[in-house]
Amino acid sequence: MGHSATLSTENETHMSVKTYEGDLRAPEGARFAIVTCRFNHLVVDRLLEGALDALKRAGGVREEDIVVAWVPGAFELPLTVKRLAASGKFAAVIAPGPVIRGSTPHFDFVAGGAASGASSAMLETGVPVAFGVITTEDIEQALERAGTKAGNKGFEAAMTAIEMASLSAAFTRDGL
Repeated sequence: MGHSATLSTENETHMSVKTYEGDLRAPEGARFAIVTCRFNHLVVDRLLEGALDALKRAGGVREEDIVVAWVPGAFELPLTVKRLAASGKFAAVIAPGPVIRGSTPHFDFVAGGAASGASSAMLETGVPVAFGVITTEDIEQALERAGTKAGNKGFEAAMTAIEMASLSAAFTRDGL
């Protein structure tokens, strides 16, 4: 939301500074898309549960204002993220999923491609994309980051999406 603050300089000159900061409550009527993957479903299910919990319980988003789209794996996330962001129907898109290192360099290509593609989708559409893809060495680390010991990165990504949607709404209200 827009806040006004007074800035004091060394010579005690005061001026009003307009600042913007998102809320952790979703804008009224905001719709959110979650794009996630089927691969590593044991981890994905927990990340998705975390994201849904954040949207509904913490963000105050109604179930009918949430859409979930499934893709095969993390590398395929960006195409669907961009399509949903470009639709103009969502305040933000959330992309949770795991990339678990194996014994080949495939991990680096998948993780890098997913991150680059999600970032490009956000910049090209102007719609916030909360990148919730976790990269881990093994399934145990992935499960820890999906809600056991290290918090739930799906929940965190959804909270980021809510805050960015709120910030974007504040900019729109002020014609920015």
